[in-house]
Amino acid sequence: MPGGAPLLRQVAAQASMEARLMLRNGEQLLLAVVIPVIVLIGGVQAAKHEGFDFGLPQKPIDALTPGVLALAVMSTAFTSLAIATGFERRYGVIKRLGASPLPRAGLLVGKIGALFLVELLQVVVISAVAFAMGWNPHGGVVTVLLGLETVLLGTAAFASLGLLVAGTLRAEATLAAANLIYLLLMAGGAVVLPASSYGAGEQVLTFLPSGALGEAMRGALIHGDCYGRDQLVLLAWAVLGTVITARTFKWE
Repeated sequence: MPGGAPLLRQVAAQASMEARLMLRNGEQLLLAVVIPVIVLIGGVQAAKHEGFDFGLPQKPIDALTPGVLALAVMSTAFTSLAIATGFERRYGVIKRLGASPLPRAGLLVGKIGALFLVELLQVVVISAVAFAMGWNPHGGVVTVLLGLETVLLGTAAFASLGLLVAGTLRAEATLAAANLIYLLLMAGGAVVLPASSYGAGEQVLTFLPSGALGEAMRGALIHGDCYGRDQLVLLAWAVLGTVITARTFKWE
């Protein structure tokens, strides 16, 4: 009998295809895995040779790993998604997918599923490198659950912002803007280093999605605790980004 496959199978196929396309792209793979690993290794080595304590009493590997995991989420959910979606709009891919049996909601769920698949790979690789360097997270099951919650909220916040950029700018402008924002937030957005490392800017940085994600991840993996304010900031950015994206996103 002709007809579309069940919705769940369509979504699973779309998520699998999106994840494969992201990982086949050298630039996306660099953002997703290589850069966070380089930041982790480079930060730990710099701390050993230069004596940086990053404003925390923990060992450098314990202080940096949560922030690098947060950076990995930001690189996939924001930069990679924005760039991929921007060029899909340019080449008419999204418009043609809209004519397939896959509904728009299924397309969006498939993209989010692909993000989680790539983030799972990132967490496995970064955690393996961190454990090899002596990482010792605290909190047991509570830490894992809080870390998962933070990843979900961070993904929602940055994915909505990534789609906002991709849905309003041309593909070339999206490429430039997404990479520029990523670099600025990585260097000065309190995602890798704690907000306290930035002096007077601490209070402002914690209200950025990058700062909230970094602080929430550090709270979960270092202290085994949930910082309610950081979670609420991420939730607020997710809601705000979703509302604005729904009003401004152009499918072609």
